[in-house]
Amino acid sequence: MAVASKRPAASLLALAALLAVVGGFLAGPAAATGKTGQVTVFWGRNKAEGSLREACDTGTYTIVVISFLNVFGHGKPSLDLSGHPIAGIGDDIKHCQSRSILVFLSIGGFGHQYSLPSAKAATDLADYLWYAYLAGSRKGVYRPFGDAYVDGIDFFIDQGSPEYYDVLATRLWSYNKQFRARTPVQLSATPRCRYPDRRVERALATGLVTRIHVRFYDDGYCAAYWQQEWEKWTAAYPNSGIYVGLPASEQTVGYVHPKNLYYGVIPVVQKAPNYGGVMIWDRYADRRTNYSSYAIQWA
Repeated sequence: MAVASKRPAASLLALAALLAVVGGFLAGPAAATGKTGQVTVFWGRNKAEGSLREACDTGTYTIVVISFLNVFGHGKPSLDLSGHPIAGIGDDIKHCQSRSILVFLSIGGFGHQYSLPSAKAATDLADYLWYAYLAGSRKGVYRPFGDAYVDGIDFFIDQGSPEYYDVLATRLWSYNKQFRARTPVQLSATPRCRYPDRRVERALATGLVTRIHVRFYDDGYCAAYWQQEWEKWTAAYPNSGIYVGLPASEQTVGYVHPKNLYYGVIPVVQKAPNYGGVMIWDRYADRRTNYSSYAIQWA
């Protein structure tokens, strides 16, 4: 995402203007009427990123997405957390929630061991997620995180057929009918930036996905034409919060320097009435660059 720059001026007036700009950058945005204060981060992709508890204790995230449940639809579902020990994650989830940080579990990812071959497979997966990771309980169903439960499920469907994810979303959402005044099952999706992303299109069409983290990275086209794609996503799903997904690593296509984030991206995305916040990929990179410290100020 590029922002045009001006050539340095020699006059004192131009120098004064430049200093004013820099001062404003350091102080933070003066008029961010669309602020939500929401910053999502993906955790679980590198053991060196630290624990879930440590991520939540940074104070720079409002939602942490555990990633990924990357095997499902063909036999027993399986979780891949890049070498993180499962023991203790349940306590970390509770710790995060005690700090008013939502914790989601993301399904899918970059592998090729998941799909939903039938409506029954979608229903079975929904039931499994409810009893193994969400607020449900059933004798004989192993809960990897113990009695801790995640707040929602994220659809990170990066390969395979788009079929039956609408069935999965509808089934998951149906569990909320058992409760009054709260929704123990929240749904989000993390599509690629080019609109539409066919792999999650059916799930989004249910209208049940309340947060959409659009990945404006790993794609040269979107890095150049991000605003055009952003406008498509916000127009298509006016009842969902749309998050601008950015990488924390300078080595990733689509990286936005904090100065350009402040001047070139935030003023644009916050104009959308359904702007949700910023999504950061991922905790491992953010631990090194501290990118979220800028995002949380301006989101």
